[in-house]
Amino acid sequence: MAALATGGAVRRGVAPSFRRAGEPGLAALPGTRPSLRRGQLLLSSGVPSLDAVLGGGLAVGTLLLIEEDKYGIYSNLLFKYFLAEGIVSGHHLFVASAKEDPADILKELPAPLLDEVNEEETVFKSKESQDYMKIAWRYQNLPKMEASPAASSRFGHYYDVSKTLSPELLQSTKCHHFFLPEEISLHPNINICNMTSGYIRLLQSIQRIIYQEGFDGSHPQKKQKNILRIGIQNLGSVLWGEDISCTDNPEDIYSLTKFLYVLRSLLRMSLSACIITVPAHLIQNKAIMERVTNLSDTVVGLESFIGSERETNPLYKDYHGLIHIHQIPQLNSLICDVSDTKDLAFRLKRKLFTIEVHMYPV
Repeated sequence: MAALATGGAVRRGVAPSFRRAGEPGLAALPGTRPSLRRGQLLLSSGVPSLDAVLGGGLAVGTLLLIEEDKYGIYSNLLFKYFLAEGIVSGHHLFVASAKEDPADILKELPAPLLDEVNEEETVFKSKESQDYMKIAWRYQNLPKMEASPAASSRFGHYYDVSKTLSPELLQSTKCHHFFLPEEISLHPNINICNMTSGYIRLLQSIQRIIYQEGFDGSHPQKKQKNILRIGIQNLGSVLWGEDISCTDNPEDIYSLTKFLYVLRSLLRMSLSACIITVPAHLIQNKAIMERVTNLSDTVVGLESFIGSERETNPLYKDYHGLIHIHQIPQLNSLICDVSDTKDLAFRLKRKLFTIEVHMYPV
């Protein structure tokens, strides 16, 4: 564990800094932009409307935690958007899963929209929203969001969920895979500091890629600088050897939180960003979920309407679920950013996944 924790203590209020004297600014990295407000380097989550809600994007060196919806449909979609954005932006990928072969996940990534999108495909329907705002006074002072995908900048892309990325584009991207069943068959079980062997192998793999592929920001690198996007699917589920979703008194209550602590230390000192999906609705001990939230930077929860009363409620007929912004990181600041509104809903339209202001708050 000592070898894994070389990143030192994780500091919640400090964003990673990698620029040294004589080095070019990191804003030149593909698929990124600087945040003058916080002094951070940002990258897109793959959903521009989510970037806007989160303050412009995800900061390099941070962790985005997605609390899965009940059936994992929409959380899996956000997971794929994040990876697809990395491929389109020219970033390197590290994909880890205990359920699906990462190679199969990459084959199902959505294709980018290269042509202009019709005006009706809006992120926040401006005209309809204004009509509702005249009735709901609480929304009258909301700032205007993106009018349409066609009007957005090239930071962040829009994707057609009905199509998949071309094999040529996938082959041109450097992707690292971690499939737990294969790792278990290749290596004997190891147990360090009461952490599951799957977590230990995963941390070792991430650490090796960061050091060997030139993503380590704590030492000068000879290789051309780039971003490593890390995607970890269904963390905390029984497939990873965890029992926190089976009982409220698991055998090792700190295994997942130890993993997240070491992972964040690796992220903080590297040119990387990570997305993790967690089946929060299955974790019975709420104290564990609170610690998981505290050890993450950005926490977003998805609540799908599938199988619920809201699925047939006329107030929600235009939406497929609600999105809850539980936590936005406090970086380079004494206070954290707060989302402009908490009444957010999402829907999957003909081609786009969009996040909109819900006019009938719950």
